Amino acid sequence: MAYKVYGTSISPFVRKVLVYLAEKNIEFDHDPVNPFAPPDDYRKISPLGKIPALVEGDKSLADSSVICQYLERKHPKPAMYPSSDFDYAQALWFEEFIDGGFTPKAGGNVFFPMVVAPKMMNQPVTDEVRAAVETSLAEEVQPMWDYLESEIAGKDFFVGDTLSIADIAVASIHVNLLHAGVLVDTDRLPNLARFVERMHARPSFAVLIEEEKAVWGS
Repeated sequence: MAYKVYGTSISPFVRKVLVYLAEKNIEFDHDPVNPFAPPDDYRKISPLGKIPALVEGDKSLADSSVICQYLERKHPKPAMYPSSDFDYAQALWFEEFIDGGFTPKAGGNVFFPMVVAPKMMNQPVTDEVRAAVETSLAEEVQPMWDYLESEIAGKDFFVGDTLSIADIAVASIHVNLLHAGVLVDTDRLPNLARFVERMHARPSFAVLIEEEKAVWGS
């Protein structure tokens, strides 16, 4: 049964699912639904009206984490979730750290005012907006960056010695920061900066990044 993913890839949550599917080599169709102007019947497959959503025949699921865990059960190889109990929990933790903690700040307080608001809502990036963004980066995002730096130090991946959902989640929101002109500080955060660069060079990310740049002009 074919899969169909709904949602524009500029969302870090949609991108997470698209990268996951690409890394698993799972075929799918993609409908880049805009959450600000979804189809009239969209809430039938996504009750909260959010993206992404996944449809498989007459079945549908919403929420990126739920979608990826569902697909992992159906397509266990190559594994994107660790096999050991603790590593599995750690991968879920990093995913939640990003989805529930990092993204609301980096996405809502940085990417949205710097990219979405001016391009979709005709709201200019004023000095006041830039100042608020800088404050959020310094006071809210930086401590979380420091944590990620400490966790990736001396490693290629956040959990174990292979790619997992944790790495995909961390790298996905950093695409949004890239579009907003915010790069990881290579002096203060050298390990995280190298990790993000490696992840974004993977074909699963690189294709989406180039497609998004063409649309969003970053």
